[in-house]
Amino acid sequence: TPWCSPIKVKYGYANCRSPQERYYRNVLGTTCDIHCQKGYELHGPQHLICQSNKRWSGKVFCKQKRCPTLSMPPNGGFKCVDGAYFNSRCEYYCSPGYQLKGDRVVQCMDSKAWSGRPASCVDMEPPRIQCPSVKEKIAEPNKLTSRVFWDIPEGRDTADGILTDVVLKGLPPGSYFSEGDHKIQYTVYDRAGNKKTCKFLVKVRVRRCGKLNAPDNGYIKCSGDGDNYGATCDFSCIGGYELQGSPARVCQYNLGWSGTEPTCTPMNINIGVRTAAALLDQFYEKRRLLIISTPTASNYFYRMQLGILQPAQCGLDLRHVTVIELVGVYPAQLGRIGLRLMSPALAVQLSYRSIQLSWSCIPVRVPEVWSTYAMKCF
Repeated sequence: TPWCSPIKVKYGYANCRSPQERYYRNVLGTTCDIHCQKGYELHGPQHLICQSNKRWSGKVFCKQKRCPTLSMPPNGGFKCVDGAYFNSRCEYYCSPGYQLKGDRVVQCMDSKAWSGRPASCVDMEPPRIQCPSVKEKIAEPNKLTSRVFWDIPEGRDTADGILTDVVLKGLPPGSYFSEGDHKIQYTVYDRAGNKKTCKFLVKVRVRRCGKLNAPDNGYIKCSGDGDNYGATCDFSCIGGYELQGSPARVCQYNLGWSGTEPTCTPMNINIGVRTAAALLDQFYEKRRLLIISTPTASNYFYRMQLGILQPAQCGLDLRHVTVIELVGVYPAQLGRIGLRLMSPALAVQLSYRSIQLSWSCIPVRVPEVWSTYAMKCF
């Protein structure tokens, strides 16, 4: 007959054997082996014997297994479904700006250890920085550059808010930029060594008019590039020609030139006058006259060559003057402007007139031609 009460183990079971292998397994002398379900561990003796006092030889129970408490990762945490007990699942998370390194989800196993690798939160997210939009500027008048300003972009670290360095590649704000596109780049670094770069363009445009050409029988000299906004082009004519139209033109903002197109027309010089005064009066307004005289046309050293006269110490430039050439001595003295001959009487008068106070004349010594002298009159 049954002697001890049946063994009931919550979350476990008992395997019992009676001494005579009878049907009833809780008779006197019955031995029971106690086992727990997976995830539970036995507390008490593993073997129980039904004793003569009708009691089992000990008390047992199965207790749910428990894993060690997880460590809270710096700059993060975790949430668990059922604490640290068997089969409980815990999920790690990180604070903004940090990323999880390791397994995001771990589970308490039957071995009372957590599955997966230990988790940590590291600053792997780069800082943030936003550059300004494209900066477009028009070069200032009569210049090929423009001064450009912008607000220096401020970086922000999404983790601890601390930046260690800001590096600029390119010219700083407030610099003068030449025509064209210029790349500006800012790079910020945080304490974890992460970096973020932003870029933008500084575009400098030079407004340009159409190129001007020198007039026939004339010259052009321009400032800047010669066609940029604000550039000034000055025009002049070679000796024997005078300028008609605008002596200077300026490139306007609307890409048009001020003034009118200049031309160089032959000077209407009347060499048939009777007096030197009448001849010189024709040059009074033009103020560009050169009188060159030599004692004798047979002089071997007399040369009327631009290459020799150009280096004269007074800075003479024959391109812009009208040359009256006096050759010989009285009474055989001749005068000419280019190939046009004037009367001997007029040539003689010019010889004396050129040194009178009514005209300002500068003696010019021509190197290596000591017998030749010139008078620059203006």
